[in-house]
Amino acid sequence: MDSGTLSVAVLISGTGSNLKAIIDAQKSGRLNVDIARVISNKADAGGLVFAREAGIPCSVIPSAGAPSREAHDAAISRCLDETDPDLVVLAGYMRILGGEMVARFRGKIINLHPSLLPKYPGLDTYRKALDAGDAEHGSSMHFVTEGLDDGPLISQAKIPVLPGDDPESLARRLGPVEHRLVVATVELFTRRKVEMSPDGVWVDGELSAGPMMLNEDDQLV
Repeated sequence: MDSGTLSVAVLISGTGSNLKAIIDAQKSGRLNVDIARVISNKADAGGLVFAREAGIPCSVIPSAGAPSREAHDAAISRCLDETDPDLVVLAGYMRILGGEMVARFRGKIINLHPSLLPKYPGLDTYRKALDAGDAEHGSSMHFVTEGLDDGPLISQAKIPVLPGDDPESLARRLGPVEHRLVVATVELFTRRKVEMSPDGVWVDGELSAGPMMLNEDDQLV
């Protein structure tokens, strides 16, 4: 990898708060990135507003009404081929990518998931953590592979589960922490410090023994 500006494509489905965190970190100078394109599977995704206000090219590729998941994946793949990003970030993208697309962009797609993986892949993670009586919850960033939320872990951030928490309160408190985690993780890629191999995740030329953890200074250690 060279040391130039990192070209990033971001896939969203909803409010785009994590996309906004990336945009803000780019504007502040923390992230040396070119957000080359934002892709949404929903035309009314709130995150498209942030992208358009920042002058970022947007593509809406609706999943509703697509003839098949394969056809939808193929449309996204064509868009990504045209954009040619160094990194694809799934930030609140609520679709499972098919195996062919994942294989095509292997090692270049990362996902934000609201649990401390390998706990609670899939949906309703806040409820699952509460039902299990967990003392802490959090978010993970991982490389995307063919399995559901089971790609090699890159980084995590944790918050305590407080008395009286419900899924909504957990989600509210975790949201700002997720923003910090996304930015810190993308920053690793801007410094060309992280990559996936058959052995797992390599950071600074060394095989990682586990996910890096976000500290209070917004650094991954």
